Amino acid sequence: MKDEYHRYTGRKILFISLCALTIVCAGGYALTLGVREIGFLETFGIIWNHLTGVGYDLHSDGWWDDFVLWEDRLPRVVVAVIAGAGLAIGGAAMQSVVKNPLADPYTTGISSGAVLGITVAIVLGTSIGSFGSNYGMVLNAFVFGLVPTAVAIAVTKMSNASPATIILAGTAMSYLLNAASTLLLVTAEAGKIQEAFLWQVGTLEWVMWDDVPLMFVITLVGGIVLLFFSRQLNLLLFGDKSAKSLGLDVDNFRLIVLLILSLVTASIVSFVGIIGFVGLVSPHIVRMFIGSDNRFVIPASALFGAAFLLVADLIARTVIAPGELPVGVIMSFIGGPIFLILIIKSRKGMW
Repeated sequence: MKDEYHRYTGRKILFISLCALTIVCAGGYALTLGVREIGFLETFGIIWNHLTGVGYDLHSDGWWDDFVLWEDRLPRVVVAVIAGAGLAIGGAAMQSVVKNPLADPYTTGISSGAVLGITVAIVLGTSIGSFGSNYGMVLNAFVFGLVPTAVAIAVTKMSNASPATIILAGTAMSYLLNAASTLLLVTAEAGKIQEAFLWQVGTLEWVMWDDVPLMFVITLVGGIVLLFFSRQLNLLLFGDKSAKSLGLDVDNFRLIVLLILSLVTASIVSFVGIIGFVGLVSPHIVRMFIGSDNRFVIPASALFGAAFLLVADLIARTVIAPGELPVGVIMSFIGGPIFLILIIKSRKGMW
């Protein structure tokens, strides 16, 4: 028994270590991609010099390397790590909350709400608040993305907060908001339709440092809170009756987690669009290797999701020629077959 426990613990440590190593390797390689040649190891030296305040002569080779790396390449890698980690955490928590292996961060209809917000901004030129065009679109996507969650919470308060009610309310809102987006796009110009479509499929091509703070803070705080709630999430896996018998206020707890997930997911999709399968596939793969204990699943899912999205983005930038495809397309090509394999080889013990 003791040897088996040590093997199980070792497998967890090995899996988490491999995910972290993949992030470092994939992120370092991504920093070398571009017109200006910068070596793999050299990128880490430039990052260290920048963090320690090492300066360069204006327009020297070192200055240009630092400028290209920090202003053009590094934001994309950082956003990929944050987005992948946030979506994977959201998927792991959502699957535990509704006890459904098909759940993901978009289950409540957040993606459809965000799409409608972006469509309104692009087609009608209407955004919330007096912000510039880019931030107006981001705010639109964020606020509209929270609308279906608010409706789902209201519906569950009027009836009950069961997993089925949450899923059905999210499905209804998704259909309704998708219909509204389609109605707007039908009457739009071709250029605006293309712009809205590119955002819908998810891309990391245009991200900047300005996109990082809000996404990072909300994802970090949300992830810490969900990790703090990991024991309660474990109780939900045994069923509502068992959780209630152990003293958990299931209905209110489920709504609190739902609100946290909505904030995290909305903050991500507002900047990078709808990137599918990260939150759906990542938790399943993690559970195959380390079990279903959310104390380990949540942090491991964050690392695996970040590595997964980084690798998919590398494929989008290097394998497809000429140019690059949106990472959301590559993620669907990779995630779809993986999810089918997981379904075929799924073990009921994971749940």
